[in-house]
Amino acid sequence: MTAENQSPQPAEGTPAGGLADALRAAVRAVESGERPATSFFTRPEPAPRPAAARAVARAGAQPAGGGAPVAVPAELVELLERGGAPGELGGRVAAALGESAAAELAGDPWRLLAVPGMLPGQVDGFARALLGTECDPQDPRRGVALTVWLLERAALAGHTALEAAALAEALAGQRVADPEETLRAAVEEGAVLVFQDTVVAAGAGEETPVRVLFGLDRYALAEESLADGLARLRGSAPAGDTDSARGWEEAAAGAPTPSAAELIKAVAAHPVVAHSGGEAARAEPAALVAAARRLGLRAFAAAHGPDGRQRLARALPPQDADAAVTVSGLLGGTEGPERDADGALALDVLAVLDAPQLTVETAATLVESLPDGARLVLSGDPAVLGAAGPGQVLADVAACGGVPHLTSRTPDEGPVGELVSGIAIGELYQVEAPGKEVVIVPAGDAGEAVHRTVQLVTDSIPRAVGIPAAEVRVITVGHGGAAGTRVLNAALKERLNPGPGRFGGFDPGDQVTYSPAPGRSRPATVTGADADGLHLTAQEGPFTVPRERVAGTVRHGWAITAHQAAAARWPAVVVVLPGDAVAALDRSWIYTAFSRAERHLSVVQGIGPALAQAVAAPPAAGRGTRLAALLRPQPVAGG
Repeated sequence: MTAENQSPQPAEGTPAGGLADALRAAVRAVESGERPATSFFTRPEPAPRPAAARAVARAGAQPAGGGAPVAVPAELVELLERGGAPGELGGRVAAALGESAAAELAGDPWRLLAVPGMLPGQVDGFARALLGTECDPQDPRRGVALTVWLLERAALAGHTALEAAALAEALAGQRVADPEETLRAAVEEGAVLVFQDTVVAAGAGEETPVRVLFGLDRYALAEESLADGLARLRGSAPAGDTDSARGWEEAAAGAPTPSAAELIKAVAAHPVVAHSGGEAARAEPAALVAAARRLGLRAFAAAHGPDGRQRLARALPPQDADAAVTVSGLLGGTEGPERDADGALALDVLAVLDAPQLTVETAATLVESLPDGARLVLSGDPAVLGAAGPGQVLADVAACGGVPHLTSRTPDEGPVGELVSGIAIGELYQVEAPGKEVVIVPAGDAGEAVHRTVQLVTDSIPRAVGIPAAEVRVITVGHGGAAGTRVLNAALKERLNPGPGRFGGFDPGDQVTYSPAPGRSRPATVTGADADGLHLTAQEGPFTVPRERVAGTVRHGWAITAHQAAAARWPAVVVVLPGDAVAALDRSWIYTAFSRAERHLSVVQGIGPALAQAVAAPPAAGRGTRLAALLRPQPVAGG
């Protein structure tokens, strides 16, 4: 974890005043926009039960990105202040714990860990102030709260469940003396769920547990709902006839590439298909959708965001451009087909591109929105960074063994394509780039890296490559640091759009990113502001961010992180690798950042041989999930 993701944690003997200062600093950091809410722990809303999840999906409901201010009872403010916490924290506490927040905290001070931004050291100080000499680090209430908090922190890193040993070790790191007993108490109280992955012992006919996992109700239900939905699709394949079979055969014969033909054949034979490939492989689901439409089927393709939708539309025949939608637009009812009488999406074939960006909850909602008999393709680049939330849906579906998995043989073109193809297999090639498609720019320190980056964006790339600055995006390792997004955006704004920042730090013409919810970033341009809020325009048109949400959801966007860039591409990209970036780099990060460039890639290189070493190192371990096990065909005992 980088320094910017740390909040001040009071030591064991921190007085109440020190705790209040630490908590006030955390609250101010979020509310001022200095730190995004995603850099703190955020307790998610409970997930609906599987039956309710289907109803929500059929209605097209989406998680809310914000809400109306919550009334803060006077007794809650008084309790917080008595515990050394700032009264202004009350709104967040009330939003997280509800109307009974004061009573809950009075009975269990460690429930404060459920509030966005709270860390164990801060909450321990709050508990000491309220409980005095009765405060015990081994209090079972503390152990249960920490267990939930650790699992929710793990969800931010992409895990839907953690193995028992890893969770016990994390609890021990929080001074819990008996982690096993704490886990038992958390399960008995219903705060967490426990699972066993099982296999059938060869020749014994008995199920033998192979690992014990702990997870939260929300993500467990989402994975089970997704597994059930995929099983429903696989069990409700449309009955074929001679004419439809012949139509699919002819469509495959007329496919533009062999890989596209293979995909069409697979979808003709199987209701659920996994498909992997790079940028060039996006043409294959597009060819599938176009072929399905020629057969008279209601076929659509959904990308992660507006940029992906635009690239997808370019890959489709002009008459089928309306088949390109975004996942959020499809589920929200603003794009794509209407819903039928049962509330399901009125479609026959759906190809989901950018599938690695699907969280398990979004995937569950999406699958539950599909009617019986629909065909589903989950497609994407397995080498990119995963979703900004729990789950690894494409990887799990591809690995389960019960769904056909096709890997495209269509390579990405040009020097950038050759470079990223090598990175995907752990090789950092020196590629021929006669048209300056790939340029390495050395930088001795972070200050020089910032200087070189600004020079590339504002002068070198427009002059030497012919790509205007507005079509160049900078990608760096994080928001903080001497060459993070904050520093780079300030330097780029000074050169590209200087101004006083009269609209909450923004001026008309500023490039920004709008993040209405974790994992969703929309690039946009500031056009103005008034009493209603900050006016922005994006690919999909103009929109307004309410004044009270600007600080927490809008950042300058000339420079972004690789996670923010994962599902988008630009004509030119500058990747900044300062010397202090080494610890944050791995093969997936480098692949993602480099592959965002369509025509030109500049790498501001300040880490020397560490770049090749990060590429050559084994890929990061997969996320802790249960979906593959839930989908895996179960052997028959004695069979």
